[in-house]
Amino acid sequence: MSQTQQIGLTDLKEWIKKETASLLEPLKSKGVNLLKEIQQRLNDALESNQKILENSQREMEKNSPKTYRFARNANKFAQNMSKALDGVKVPEQVSYESLQTLHNDLERALVVADQLRREAYRYITPYFIFDRRRLDVTLKRLADIYRELGNFVTTKYAKAKTAEETSLTTDKLVEAINKANEVRKEQEKVQQREKSLREKLQETQQRIELVQKRAELTELLRAEARISELRENVKHNLRYLQKPFFKLQSLARSGDVAVPVEEMRKLGDYLSDPFEALATESEGYPTLKGILKKLDEAINQNKLKLKSTRLRKAQEQIDNVLNKDLLSTLHQSCLEARSQKNKMLASSTVATLQDELNQLQNELKDLQRENEYTSSRGKALESEHKKLQEKIETLKRELEKTAFQLTGKSIQVVFAQTK
Repeated sequence: MSQTQQIGLTDLKEWIKKETASLLEPLKSKGVNLLKEIQQRLNDALESNQKILENSQREMEKNSPKTYRFARNANKFAQNMSKALDGVKVPEQVSYESLQTLHNDLERALVVADQLRREAYRYITPYFIFDRRRLDVTLKRLADIYRELGNFVTTKYAKAKTAEETSLTTDKLVEAINKANEVRKEQEKVQQREKSLREKLQETQQRIELVQKRAELTELLRAEARISELRENVKHNLRYLQKPFFKLQSLARSGDVAVPVEEMRKLGDYLSDPFEALATESEGYPTLKGILKKLDEAINQNKLKLKSTRLRKAQEQIDNVLNKDLLSTLHQSCLEARSQKNKMLASSTVATLQDELNQLQNELKDLQRENEYTSSRGKALESEHKKLQEKIETLKRELEKTAFQLTGKSIQVVFAQTK
C-alpha cells in the first residue's frame, strides 16, 4: 500500500498539473489541433456560402425575369446561412467548458443549416448547382468534425475534465476556508462583546439595587405597595357597581337620566380608576354619594335594566355606601396613602433618585436588548461556521479522492491557514 503524501492546498494545482502532464498534454495538443481543424472547416463553409451570396447578387443585378426570383431566393438563403455559421465562435483555449460550448454551437448551426437547405433549395433549383454542391461538401465536412469533437469531449477528454474540475474545487475550498476564517474572527468579536455586555449588565443591576435600597425610595416603594393594596380593596368594594356605573353613564349621555357635569366626570373616573377617584374625593365622598343616588333613582324608575342577582348586589353596595358609610375607613386610608406618596414625590431627593433609577432601568433594558441580539448573532455565526467546516471537509475529501483517480497516488490535503 502506497504511503499517503501530504500536499499543501496552495501547491495542489501545480502538483496535479505536474502529475497529470503526461496524460493531459497530449489531450490538450489534440484539442488544439481539433480547434484549428474546426476553424478551417468553418471558414470553408463560410467561403462556400459567400460564393452563393456573391453570385446570386450578380444575377439579381442582371434583373433577368427568368432567373431573378431564383437568385433572390438564393441570396436570402445565403444571408440566413451566414448568420447561422457566424454564431459559431472557436475558442482560443482548450478546456472542457470551451469545447462543450463549441460543440453545442456547432450543433445548433448545423441544425439550422440543414433546415435552411431543405426549405430553400427547391426554390433555387435548378440554378447555382455547383455553388450548392460546394456548400454541401463543406457542411458535411463540418458535420464530420462536429461528431469527432463530440466523441473527443465525451470520451477522450474525460480525465482532463476531471483535472479542470479539481482546479475549480480547489478554488471553492480556498474560498470556504477564507470565509470560515472571517466568520471565526467575527465570532471572537461577538464573544468579546457578549462578555463586555454581561459585565455591564451585572454592574447596572448592582447600581439599581443600591439606589433601590436608599431609605427615601424604600419608603416610596412601601407607599406604592400600600396604594396597590388599597386599589384592590376599592375595586373589590365597588365590584358590583361597575356594570351599573357603565349603564348610568350611557343613560346620562342619551339624556334619559340627568347627571351633573362634575358627577359625570367623576363617574368616568370610577370606571377607569376607582382608587384614584375615591382618593380624590372630599371628606364623606359627596360626589360618589350623588352618583349613587342618581343610580338608585334610575333603578327604582326601572330605567336601568340588570339581572336580578346583579341588581340585588348593586343595591346592597349602594345601601352600604349611602346609609351605612362602610367606605369611610377605606376612603381615609386612600387619602393618607395618596397624600404620603405625593409628599415623597415632591421631595427633591426622591425626584433625583427616581430619575437616576429610571435612567439605570432604561440602560438595563437597552443592554438586555443588545445582549439578546448579540447572543442571537453569536448562535447564527456558530451555525454558519459549522456548515463551512463541514463544506471544507467535504471538498477536501473530494479533492483527495479525485487526485487518487487521476494519479493513482494517495494524498492528504493540508492547509495551515485554518483554525
